Amino acid sequence: MSVKVSYVTKQGFEKLQKELEQLQNVERPRISRAIGEAIEKGDISENAEYDASKDAQGMLEAKISQLQNIIASCRVIDESQIDTSKVQLLNKVTIKNLKTAATMTYTLVSESEANLKEGKLTVTTPIGQALLGKKLGDKVKVQVPAGEMEFEIMDISI
Repeated sequence: MSVKVSYVTKQGFEKLQKELEQLQNVERPRISRAIGEAIEKGDISENAEYDASKDAQGMLEAKISQLQNIIASCRVIDESQIDTSKVQLLNKVTIKNLKTAATMTYTLVSESEANLKEGKLTVTTPIGQALLGKKLGDKVKVQVPAGEMEFEIMDISI
């Protein structure tokens, strides 16, 4: 099995570590207590609280395992080494929709850091993939669920 490497910022890596710490040190003990309380109530064969707590424990352990795998395969990118001559991971890219003339600015990030509300677009999206490797002034056509869109790259920065 090949390991999928995720490139993240220092802040993104720290966020993943904090989330893992929260799950391991706060959520795991909370669920363990809930299971213990359900067991104390007697017969667990027909105890809905016990079943719900065990299900929550299973989901929590799966999430912890997933986060541990992501963290193990992360590579922190030195932001001072980022090139702006062409679009790459962690670049802030301003694009103009050639049909509507609307401009949008996105920072291209890995899947674990994606957050559209913060303008962080994952490089695995159709737009992210289309922008990678392109230069200032390039026009890109992107196939999205609504059809084909065409953008012009207006700015590339850090």
